[in-house]
Amino acid sequence: MVVRKAVIPAAGLGTRLLPATKETPKEMLPIFVRQGGRVALKPLLQIIFEELYSKGIREYCFVVGRGKRAIEDHFTPDSGFLNELRRRGKSAIASMLEEFYKKIRSSKIVWVNQPEARGFGDAVACAEPFVGGEPFIVYAGDTLVFSDDYYERLLEVFERGEVAACFLVKEVEDPRMYGVVVPGGEREGIVAVRRIVEKPLEPPSNLAVMPIYIFDPIILKALRVVKPGSRGEIELTDAIQKVIDWGFKVKAVKLREDEDRIDIGTPETYWEALRKSYEKVKASLQ
Repeated sequence: MVVRKAVIPAAGLGTRLLPATKETPKEMLPIFVRQGGRVALKPLLQIIFEELYSKGIREYCFVVGRGKRAIEDHFTPDSGFLNELRRRGKSAIASMLEEFYKKIRSSKIVWVNQPEARGFGDAVACAEPFVGGEPFIVYAGDTLVFSDDYYERLLEVFERGEVAACFLVKEVEDPRMYGVVVPGGEREGIVAVRRIVEKPLEPPSNLAVMPIYIFDPIILKALRVVKPGSRGEIELTDAIQKVIDWGFKVKAVKLREDEDRIDIGTPETYWEALRKSYEKVKASLQ
């Protein structure tokens, strides 16, 4: 089954990054990228969009909240700004932005508001009218995976395995701040998911969920019936568990040891994101 649509939740308040995120959404914070033969900075959300675009996705739903106008502005082509850059002799930068704008113009982008910060699962549920009964990918707007073929591996498992959901996992030393998988068997890096729990005090394994998923629309039905968790939020992991309880197959794809993931949720993890992305770019230029 072809996956044509992407849901990108970007409605988090970014409270752990205040005051930097008072007016700038955390998903718009930049990390280092290679642009041609030089080091450049690019908003994380743009990197995610361009990555999914390179995988053939052309329909996007950004789930945003109050104070996230900067995201929509960034994804609105601005020919006047391009002309001003060229007038000032900044042709290389103008060309870079023009390529971004071309991708935007050849895509369908929908903006959906999450009225209240009721959790990651609720943000995904807000995209139900956009999904329209099709399978879809969910890519959290504050994370990034350094992998050349994670999407192809996820898609293969989803299409071949007759599963209702598949997502990335990674072995970590302390998984208490993640969704954690109870495996029901593993073969060639593909894990059968027997159970999944959100931020457990006593993790049942060291397999932590990396928030990139492909879902059958059955997940939206599950999100309609799950109750808020201990944090008062609708957890996506609880909906995945509900799908498992209903008898559907769920599988996870393990990231390899040389594949990494960054997130920008705290000052410490944002610093790590900057460090890792810079080192990755510098290595590619050598």
